[in-house]
Amino acid sequence: MKKLLLLTSVVLLFFLGLHHTAAASYDATEVRASHILVSNVYQAEQIRKDIIDGNGSFEEYARLYSKCPSGQNGGDLGYFRRGQMVPQFEIAAFNLPVGEISKPVWPQFGWHLIKVTDRR
Repeated sequence: MKKLLLLTSVVLLFFLGLHHTAAASYDATEVRASHILVSNVYQAEQIRKDIIDGNGSFEEYARLYSKCPSGQNGGDLGYFRRGQMVPQFEIAAFNLPVGEISKPVWPQFGWHLIKVTDRR
């Protein structure tokens, strides 16, 4: 029973992203990401579909639709390390291949589409 409880706790911590806080100072990996922040999941899904279908670039859609001031820069957030973003955003960004657009993510403030543009 104790092993099951421990395993459940570890899995829960992983999915909450809390494991990143302890590892943040040891992990030198950074990602550069852009995002589009919108009010609802339906708009986020439609924007993602439009971009994937070739109806415009991520940067164009960020300028047109993002509620975040970074939208004016094509959604560019610059480089960041683990522990600098809210856990849900961080998990999505650090697990996304360069150039791919995430499915809608709700970390805080609204629905985000994330695109990792570089790693170092």
